[in-house]
Amino acid sequence: MKLEPLGDSAVLATLEAGNGGASLARVLSFAEAVVAAKRPGITDVVPAYGTVAAFYDPSRFTKALGDAYGEVCRFLESCAGRPGAAGPAPAGRLLEVPVCYGGIHGPDLERVAELCKVSAGEAASLHAGAEYLVHAIGFTPGFPYLGGLPEALRAPRRDTPRAHVPAGSVAIGGSQTGVYPVDSPGGWQIIGRTPMALFRPAETPAALLRPGDRVRFRAISPQDFSSWT
Repeated sequence: MKLEPLGDSAVLATLEAGNGGASLARVLSFAEAVVAAKRPGITDVVPAYGTVAAFYDPSRFTKALGDAYGEVCRFLESCAGRPGAAGPAPAGRLLEVPVCYGGIHGPDLERVAELCKVSAGEAASLHAGAEYLVHAIGFTPGFPYLGGLPEALRAPRRDTPRAHVPAGSVAIGGSQTGVYPVDSPGGWQIIGRTPMALFRPAETPAALLRPGDRVRFRAISPQDFSSWT
């Protein structure tokens, strides 16, 4: 495990596991071990691709100047040795996300179909026919990076990002797919849109999805989209 500072109040732990990097199971198990330790001063634990970031309040650690970082590192090292830290990942949920593909909701579907040498209908069916794994949440609040995109649908990001992507837009970027939970800029190919809110700031947790969850998309009509409540 490699530890390094992430700004002045976080430590990034990179879990090394061969050339392919650490598995999601190991990342989530280690993150769970850090959370379970309930160390005062640790304010957030964020798993991602092969890494776990531990955010901390320096005032809650050793008062000596510059030693808070070292103390957090020692704490993370102790968590790595806890039983279960490298074991099976916590079981994720399976969630269904409705999507209206193409048209005004998926302006890049035709382009993706052209790049992948399939029809727009086939592209939508391929996308909805796979099961995806949430590897990380980031970029914007609640944005899920989903692995499991069929190879036949892998398409490059747009040459020019959009300044505005509507919340709920379902998109493809290289070998991944994802959903924009809030209005934001974005450079992925937008193939559809979901009426389901993936980021709900009034709820706890605010993000609907979390790493380790599985996602399936279900195609809906424009009429279903408009009438969604």
